[in-house]
Amino acid sequence: MPALVLGPMLRYVDASSASIWVETDQPCSVSVVADGRVHDARTFTVHGHHYAIVDLSGLTADVDGYAVELDGDRVWPEEGRPPSRIRLLPAEGPRRMAFGSCRTSVPHDPAHVLTHGEDVLRAYGGHLMTADDDEWPDLLLLIGDQVYADSPSPEMLEFIRARRDDEPRGEIADYEEYAELYRRAWSDPEIRWLLSTVPTAMIFDDHDLRDDWNTSHTWREQMAATTWWRRRVISGLGAYWIYQHLGNLSPAEREAEPLLRTLREGAGDGGGALDAFADKADADTSSTRWSYARDLGHTRLIMIDTRCARQLTPGDRRMLDPVEWQWLVDEVGKPADRLVIGSSIPFLLPEGVHSVQNWNEALCDGKWGRVAARLSEKFRQAVDLEHWAAFRRSFDDLARLLVRVGKPTLVLSGDVHYSYVAKASAGDIHQIVCSPIRNPLSPLLRWANVITQFGVATLVGGWLARSARIPRPPFRWRVTDGPWFQNALATLTFPDRATWYQSSGNTIKEIASVQIK
Repeated sequence: MPALVLGPMLRYVDASSASIWVETDQPCSVSVVADGRVHDARTFTVHGHHYAIVDLSGLTADVDGYAVELDGDRVWPEEGRPPSRIRLLPAEGPRRMAFGSCRTSVPHDPAHVLTHGEDVLRAYGGHLMTADDDEWPDLLLLIGDQVYADSPSPEMLEFIRARRDDEPRGEIADYEEYAELYRRAWSDPEIRWLLSTVPTAMIFDDHDLRDDWNTSHTWREQMAATTWWRRRVISGLGAYWIYQHLGNLSPAEREAEPLLRTLREGAGDGGGALDAFADKADADTSSTRWSYARDLGHTRLIMIDTRCARQLTPGDRRMLDPVEWQWLVDEVGKPADRLVIGSSIPFLLPEGVHSVQNWNEALCDGKWGRVAARLSEKFRQAVDLEHWAAFRRSFDDLARLLVRVGKPTLVLSGDVHYSYVAKASAGDIHQIVCSPIRNPLSPLLRWANVITQFGVATLVGGWLARSARIPRPPFRWRVTDGPWFQNALATLTFPDRATWYQSSGNTIKEIASVQIK
């Protein structure tokens, strides 16, 4: 009898449809039973793993609880858990979104709580089990580092050591290990239930593949010189497509995906087709689009790929290549009361850090000669100088675009392992950061960040930028609230309130609440 390996996960939801993703342990027919109707899909197979995504169409009201059947046998909901509901997106738009990034999947025993803190996403799932409807988010955004392929948990390392003893030791190597990594990330009972009943939208950041992924052309050359990176990046992008990207798409967008059609119509294992797709996606950034957009009534949600779509040409670095940039220009110009832009890495850093990254990019491009360029590249990789500020042309382009469009814009980000709000001096543009969900900086590193990013960098950054004759940015900005260094999950309550929560055991408590104005 087939069984669930992972899921069900409620992914895309709009005013009349919903999509539910599952992984099973063998090929089978997957049925979702909701309000007396049965919606079916067959699994497809890649690298010995079996998946389905079931689209529920023609919904006219919220679903109080759905069930999942595999070949006619009911496997969900789990006994003792609340029903998995489907709350359709209100026609006027979401009332609340939750968001966060950077979650390590380590155990919840005292030793790991001491080093990694409480798992706020897990506690949030427990909280929603008994929360009133008005506390529920209409959408959960996971904006990077959903898994850490370069620093697996001790249990994951045991899994790796049991199957191989080659490079990369202590890291994920292939699709089989990625599948296990995702299974461990999303199998906690509270997490699994949460993901079954709150719609999710996701985008990757570097640790989903590897630290500093695509930070520079030099970094790509260094990784290409290893014996194991090509298999890793193919497996990582392929697994991302299966576990995260498919559910980001609407049913119509998914129906137009040639690769999904190939996998569904193929009689055997589609691992080769998935690998070929991922290999091309890494080699040719224009061959696929990981970014996506959703019309959410009063809000247009735009999730940007800030990793794979980069142009890394020395002297002309771009966060988004020309094709991806034009897509973004088109999307922000579409009708909407406001824009919510998901960028895994912050657009507006503390100003001093921004200036340091500007300076470093200029030196990497040879502003002070070849020796300084080599040293600056090492510095860039060592301290993660890879945000929008380190792609200054793209920063300026986006700043001018958002001012010109003139819509209220909220940029939601993670990555930096602290949370804050920043406000631009021009336009109605705010940066809201929530990081990490579970991967805190040590107390020493917290103080180091406060001193360097909010202290030393503020004093030194401007001087360094001027010394390299870097022009001033299109506008100024300032951090208005924060930083907060706790593990956190944030909510955005429309139209103008952001709230951060931490956890203690199975409960959540507020860190801060800010009116965005």
